[in-house]
Amino acid sequence: MSAHTHPAATYRLQLRPGFTFAEAAETADYLSRLGVSAVYTSPLLAAAAGSTHGYDVVDPTRAAPALGGEAGRVAFAHRLREHGLGLVLDIVPNHMSVADPAANPWWWDVLRHGRASRYARCFDIDWSAGPILLPVLDDDGDGGAAALGELTVADGCLTYYDHRFPLAEGTYQAGDNPLEVMERQHYRLVSWRRQDAELTYRRFCDVAALAAVRVEDPAVLEATHAEVLRWAAGGDVQGLRVDHPDGLSDPGEYLRRLRDRCDVWTVVEKVLALGEDLPASWPVDGTTGYDALREVCGVFVDPAGEEPLTAFAAQAGVPVDFARVETESRRQVAATSLASEVRRTAALLRGVDARAAREAVVELLASFDVYRSYLPEGQDAWARAVDRAARRRPDLAGVLRHIDAEARADPRGELARRVQQTGAMVVAKGTEDTALYRCTRFVALNEVGGSPDRFGVSPDEFHAAAEHREAVWPHTMTTLSTHDTKRSEDVRARLAVLSEIPDEFTAAVRDWTARAGLGEPALNLLAWQTLVGAWPLDADRLRGYLLKAAREAKLRTSWTAPDAGFEDEIAAWADRVLTDPGLADRVAAFAARVRGPGWSNSLGQKLVQLTAPGVPDVYQGTELWDLSLVDPDNRRPVDYGVRRRLLERLEGGWRPPVDDTGAAKMHVVRQALRVRRRHDLAGYRPLRAVGPAARHCLAFARGRRGRVVAVATRLPVGLERGGGWRDTVLPLPWSRGGWVDVLTDRAVPAVGGDTAVGLAALLDRYPVALLEQRD
Repeated sequence: MSAHTHPAATYRLQLRPGFTFAEAAETADYLSRLGVSAVYTSPLLAAAAGSTHGYDVVDPTRAAPALGGEAGRVAFAHRLREHGLGLVLDIVPNHMSVADPAANPWWWDVLRHGRASRYARCFDIDWSAGPILLPVLDDDGDGGAAALGELTVADGCLTYYDHRFPLAEGTYQAGDNPLEVMERQHYRLVSWRRQDAELTYRRFCDVAALAAVRVEDPAVLEATHAEVLRWAAGGDVQGLRVDHPDGLSDPGEYLRRLRDRCDVWTVVEKVLALGEDLPASWPVDGTTGYDALREVCGVFVDPAGEEPLTAFAAQAGVPVDFARVETESRRQVAATSLASEVRRTAALLRGVDARAAREAVVELLASFDVYRSYLPEGQDAWARAVDRAARRRPDLAGVLRHIDAEARADPRGELARRVQQTGAMVVAKGTEDTALYRCTRFVALNEVGGSPDRFGVSPDEFHAAAEHREAVWPHTMTTLSTHDTKRSEDVRARLAVLSEIPDEFTAAVRDWTARAGLGEPALNLLAWQTLVGAWPLDADRLRGYLLKAAREAKLRTSWTAPDAGFEDEIAAWADRVLTDPGLADRVAAFAARVRGPGWSNSLGQKLVQLTAPGVPDVYQGTELWDLSLVDPDNRRPVDYGVRRRLLERLEGGWRPPVDDTGAAKMHVVRQALRVRRRHDLAGYRPLRAVGPAARHCLAFARGRRGRVVAVATRLPVGLERGGGWRDTVLPLPWSRGGWVDVLTDRAVPAVGGDTAVGLAALLDRYPVALLEQRD
């Protein structure tokens, strides 16, 4: 058992140019007063020029100069300690940026020296396939032939417009033809169109600018992690968040080596399928919380909305069979944008027809019901995938059994490893970045780690999951919004209201579509939900979001094959809707209709997340209402001046109304975090209301003898329709009295001989309550 401690709660900061170590340090006093115990940052190592997220590391040996360098990092860590805050650091073991070779000294050396480079072992390169292919050339249908005429040699480098590449020693003399010079290098510049099918290095998903790193090699792990390990050894880092472990050769072995070198609180960005758990052999404290996100958000969704919303989507031409769309999307991604990884994997099957091998690998990759199996531990998930693939493609059953036999015989061999690594990429790109944009019947469910085909979460299911988390992973991270979520927690909370009023919403969409519909049904339905969920938003934000969504869906346009006409329609649609007074007014009126219930859901979600088992994270800015969409929208600057002023009022005893300011949400966040500071919230006990509105209450007790109770309203529209709480009561776990609602600072009016509380009186000011029993 490790001796490391875990934070009580974290606050995520996205550092970038414009919000550097210095600006982040200025938030320390505010975050400490808000109540978190640690700041959780995006990666802090040197990243590509202009990076707004830090996941494109170019030099793992130094703190990012663009953020303030080592001096800035040290000052930032010192400021956090001054305010009693720890630092949880996001690390990226899977890949490095190679977009600008000159910016990455390791990649530059590999391009210059080839296999003889001291850094050749750091990257996952197929050296047997010949020179490294670099997909940078323009291609107007000629395979990049014309672009080769633009090559020059200048300042000792091969150049192509702004791109610079190193020259191997002795490969250039003045006057040499640049094309012939390139032919002498350890790399070849090729058309950008060849990146999906022909690359000779493994990427991060389908991003050619991010080359995979071989941290399975102990020397590579040491080289890539030395600086972060130094920070931790010096006391500047108290926790680690490991990005994308499923992309690694052997995640379990990597995590064991990491724990041996750095015994701090560690969580992994692992997306769990429904019913899946982390491998027991991983020495980590849990995940980054997408499993909790699905449960917390889902419990505020009304299952009664499923049938009418599904029927409407089907009538509108939107796919509603998520399993089928997911499989099709994964097949498409595996066969196209990840074709080079498929080809490299299939080539390992000796004695098998190349085409059959590739088709079998594609089908297997599309058949996993988890993000990744972990052989030899994950044999059940592996076997299910093989069986499913063989049923779907009986003509490939022999090849699939061949893959199965080889992988089981050598579960740590290259074939098994590459199938598992690539399988995680197929799920990420096929499900998250394709299927979730195609099946748009109710996008509150379309989230990373979500289950769009499971319409919400029942209170019993929520309690069972919370009890499991407390028993098995009590220190896992929980979250509602991240830098990768498709939409923020408050957008999802507002959209959840649509499940309570499906007929009203579908009637509105019919009316709006008749007036100004988009030509692709799935995007059209997504667009109207986005308008309602994120209203008000300007045309630039809407246009940018819809363009990204359409390209991700890959139905009428895509990143690699854009349809200019359809994209022009999308761009014009944003202005058309928002400048049509009659239409914009109708959308605004509907958004106003769901705003109040959406606030209720937002406060409920937040209180539940902050007080349920796990270590809760607050994504930057979401202590107030935040109606952000997918990145880069969710990386917009946060106004901490506004937040400081509201916090000062709360510290003065203000009990804010639930209104547009969002101060009520900050109040809930602050009070819940303060309760976490005062109490050890070990244990979990479901509480069940009694009375005519019992199903609208979600409640549980935490702490020693259940001395902290969280109460949230669910399905607020239905509650109002049914006449409110009436005489519904919540039995309390401890009957000696002394209960105080810390949100209103009122003693709780007990009923039934001091053993229960009436919900009508308890929730007359806020739709949530946080009870604390005081001696």
